[in-house]
Amino acid sequence: MLSPLLLNVALHGLEQAAGCQYTVRAGREPGAMPGTPVLVRYADDFVVLCHDEAQVHQVRARLEDWLEPRGLRFNEEKTTVVHLDEGFHFLGFTVRRTGGKLIIKPSTAACARLRARLRTEVKALHGANTEAMLRRLTPIVRGWAAYYRAVASTTTFASLDHYMWRLTFKWASRRHPQKSKHWVMDRYFDQFHPSRRDRWVFGNRNSGAFLTRFAWTGIVRHQLVKGGASPDDPALAEYWRNRRRKTAPPPMDKTSLLLAVRQQGLCPLCKQALIVGAEYEPDSPREWINWFAASKKMLHKHHFTYRRDGGTDERNNLRLVHSECHRQHHAGDGRRATKPC
Repeated sequence: MLSPLLLNVALHGLEQAAGCQYTVRAGREPGAMPGTPVLVRYADDFVVLCHDEAQVHQVRARLEDWLEPRGLRFNEEKTTVVHLDEGFHFLGFTVRRTGGKLIIKPSTAACARLRARLRTEVKALHGANTEAMLRRLTPIVRGWAAYYRAVASTTTFASLDHYMWRLTFKWASRRHPQKSKHWVMDRYFDQFHPSRRDRWVFGNRNSGAFLTRFAWTGIVRHQLVKGGASPDDPALAEYWRNRRRKTAPPPMDKTSLLLAVRQQGLCPLCKQALIVGAEYEPDSPREWINWFAASKKMLHKHHFTYRRDGGTDERNNLRLVHSECHRQHHAGDGRRATKPC
């Protein structure tokens, strides 16, 4: 979408207008100067954290003066002043100070929207098979968990896993109305994941495919960006290259992730990046879901030695390649793909 970019350009300088000042100390992350406000913004949505109510009104007056010549003003219906102990909602997160600690977690409204979507998707899949369920639900689970993995989401993930179990069990019971609940559980639920002792994973016994759980996505704290650093600044190419090495990779399945790391993020057939634009993470749950849905179609596990020739499904015999490269490879009777995907 272009509108967030245009708004970022139009509102560039908003932080300075609010009086935000930052300091960078050697070996430490950038931080706010003592006594100054902190402004967090995405497109035209922003929140300002102040030290007292008097500073709140001072900052608001400054921002009103800064916005007026640009033909902009505050949306009074959405603009509120609250104490941090009361908390507020921002971009699908709830920010609140509890017991002297700042806690950021998925908002109740965001969880309600997800549950509603899951219900709608499962209802639309009445009469479908297990593979269709997995294809539809897996990107949603992975994408939503990826967006919220940088905050305190452990309890939320566990609650959503329980909700997902209820939905899938209801779907399976509806598919076999004449069977007992024990028969349904034995057919659709098992310890499908090879390294997790979880008996209640929804999956397909014939193919071994299973539905990822929210709680399997580890919590990884977000690393702050150095103030004013832009990925488009050629002088900061080394900074962004080092940052990408430290950034947590997308929560792919373990085999795909290990293969991608081993291959240094390149397709061995066309020598191009496995995931185009991987340095720019999606900005919303919807974009993460679309990312996982697309990556499922884009990437394929290729056997280095074909199974018909005695090859196995072990990781040392697999390569992660573009699906298009894989099709070209087999269509050309084993000739290497030459066109970038």
